[in-house]
Amino acid sequence: MFLETNNSLYHLIRAMRPRQWIKNISLFAAITFSGYLFDAGIFLKTFLAFLIFCLLSSATYLINDIHDASSDKLHPIKKNRPIPSGKLSVALARMSSIIFLSVSLLMALLINPFFFFICFSYLSLQIIYTYKLRNVIILDALAVSLGFIFRVLAGGFAAGVSISSWIVLATIGLAMLLSFGKRRSERTILNASGLSLETRKTLAHYPDSLLDSMISTSASFAIISYSLFTFQTSPQESLGIVKRFLPASLSSPKWMMLTIPIVIYGVARYLYVIYEKKEAESPERVLLKDKPLLGATILWGICVVLLLYIFS
Repeated sequence: MFLETNNSLYHLIRAMRPRQWIKNISLFAAITFSGYLFDAGIFLKTFLAFLIFCLLSSATYLINDIHDASSDKLHPIKKNRPIPSGKLSVALARMSSIIFLSVSLLMALLINPFFFFICFSYLSLQIIYTYKLRNVIILDALAVSLGFIFRVLAGGFAAGVSISSWIVLATIGLAMLLSFGKRRSERTILNASGLSLETRKTLAHYPDSLLDSMISTSASFAIISYSLFTFQTSPQESLGIVKRFLPASLSSPKWMMLTIPIVIYGVARYLYVIYEKKEAESPERVLLKDKPLLGATILWGICVVLLLYIFS
């Protein structure tokens, strides 16, 4: 095995959290819904932006883990991370984060000033979150949600395409659902382990009733915003392939609305994971491990591509 478990490079890669790079796929939202997904030049530019954001976000994860090393040692899951477990030295992690930040920001500037601005804003948000906002109830979850918005905007800035306000609103709802759901699951895990909620200061101040209300509100907001988004985004003409077989009343239907049930199922499945499986402490892990949720996500992606690019 090339990377042994005691190898610094192996643990550095672990600390970079490549699993969480899945969040950066949201950079492709702008070109997907603007009709440029299969434009080679624009796609490559967005893919480069995706790689830059992966490097930038990994740098912020290293900064966060260095700062939280002492408290993470008390957490039943986070204590196994490379830095709090002592498998990755703080010096190497700090040096790596500086290199990653320098390279990612330089590459961002080469794409265009607007993309550099959103990258710098994302970095600033993450640093403020690590040292201040994470200890402020509600604002901690909103800061995490804002990170998702920055990703969507970054994709549009990098590609130079417009972004629907409705997809931004839907992203806000989904991001809030993930953020508050994560905190609900963290409370459940710590209580089940008999450990103090002080491993994350804000958790002790989050009543379950507040988290439940915010989760419910965020889920409803995400579904409604996405539904309105599909109404605005759907092709104005009937699907060319099947147009001849449809009645006149369906000459200009809102085909993207067919994806709404998939989104409703996905949101409901995530709520099930939060309250029944109690495994939503890591949203990206849930997506990869929960087969029904992963299947719904893949099905949604296929349907979007078919409706916007193949059948329109």
